[in-house]
Amino acid sequence: MADEPVDLPIDGVLDLHQFMPKEAIAVVEAYLDECQRAGIKVVRIIHGKGKGVMRERVHGYLKRHPEVIGYSLGGAVGGWGATVVRLR
Repeated sequence: MADEPVDLPIDGVLDLHQFMPKEAIAVVEAYLDECQRAGIKVVRIIHGKGKGVMRERVHGYLKRHPEVIGYSLGGAVGGWGATVVRLR
């Protein structure tokens, strides 16, 4: 059975809990592209706390993304279970 596409609202909040770690980067990449098209410049990515595997993957990708101005852990809006990303 093929994986069904998941419709995600483009509202600046991406929750990765429903995705497998191997899918996460492709989802983040597509979501950031759609946010840029929609004019959204601040995105919150919820990756969860856990052991930090998903967070490390996401942060590794964000370090290399040419449209990312910066990112930080969520603080008051997600703690270390989320990352806030600032886009160009």
